[in-house]
Amino acid sequence: MTGPRASSISDISALAEEAGLRNIHVLAWRDLVDIEAGGSEVHAAKIISIWAEAGLDVTMRTSYAQGHPYEGVRDGYRVVRKHGRFMVFPTAVLAELAGSHGKRDGLVEIWNGVPFLTPLWATGPRVTWIHHVHRDMWEMVLEPPLAKAGKFFEHRIAPPLYRRTPIVTLSESSRHELIDYLGLRPEQISVVAVSIKKRFTPDGGKAAVPTVVAVGRVMPSKRFDELITAMVEVRRSVPEATLVIVGDGYERPNLEAQVEALDAGSWIRIAGKVSDDELLSLYRQAWLVASASIAEGWGMTLTEAAACGTPAVASDIAGHRDAVSDGKSGILTPDARSFVEALTAVLTDASLRSQLSSGALEHAATLTWQATAYGTFAPLAADALSRKRGRRR
Repeated sequence: MTGPRASSISDISALAEEAGLRNIHVLAWRDLVDIEAGGSEVHAAKIISIWAEAGLDVTMRTSYAQGHPYEGVRDGYRVVRKHGRFMVFPTAVLAELAGSHGKRDGLVEIWNGVPFLTPLWATGPRVTWIHHVHRDMWEMVLEPPLAKAGKFFEHRIAPPLYRRTPIVTLSESSRHELIDYLGLRPEQISVVAVSIKKRFTPDGGKAAVPTVVAVGRVMPSKRFDELITAMVEVRRSVPEATLVIVGDGYERPNLEAQVEALDAGSWIRIAGKVSDDELLSLYRQAWLVASASIAEGWGMTLTEAAACGTPAVASDIAGHRDAVSDGKSGILTPDARSFVEALTAVLTDASLRSQLSSGALEHAATLTWQATAYGTFAPLAADALSRKRGRRR
């Protein structure tokens, strides 16, 4: 794993000055305030706010977020939210080509399934963030013809354009997917782990009954429906077990219908979007945090829970393999049967739960946001310095 060697605001400022990077533009599909914002948007917002604190002038361009102004300032950086989920790609590119967002010294592109194709049009220092490969997610969120086109574009059309582009991803397992599935060059990919906010800490108080918490955008790829099915099985051995699902999204009505069909409303709560304080309380009270997701760049909710001393049971996928230290901070499972078995084991074995809780705290203690912000900025700075050296020659 490649990662940051420095972690202070002044380190970022010094590197930016050396590289000649003052005005940074960021192209992203969605903004943090979007109703379907998830880990990718949280990751970007946190890093960019630290860059702004370091003195960088950052402009982030995203699609329109309903109920929010087209432009605004958040945590020291500018946000421009214009056009819909599809039109944001061509319009953002045209705005950059026209200089509508002002001076640009460096460009960050967040490739979230569909890239902005920066290698074809952008000049100057640039870097692309890819949190994870979408792969089988396409069939879960789009109609078959569009899903086939999206998958083909991600797998065949776009990757050859990016083989000379600096790439940042969140985990070593995601890096392997970028190499093996997209064919990107290993030497171009930096791995910079996600960090955890300081407020995520344990308080020693657990719920009186076995409680499982799952957090994320309520969309098909998160497979909350599979988690509900698994918990029905778990309750045959742990009849007092409860499940709380935190998050919102277009799949919520289907989950609510599933809960109603199972007559499980007494032990499953779909909490929707909750306050930061309530989320922290849920992490602390949970006996374990669970995820059955099929694709993650990094299981941010799993590491947040780990910082609260709560172990994880999760699907064995890229991203989860780095967010969870298997057998130490949680258990990774390859299939539905082992998922049920692991959930049951952690809920019923107090010794195992205590061991995993201690491991979760140790694993989470290694992650800081300033280190992440520096490590994510370093490949952009390296590209800028390389271009400077090339001009001098």
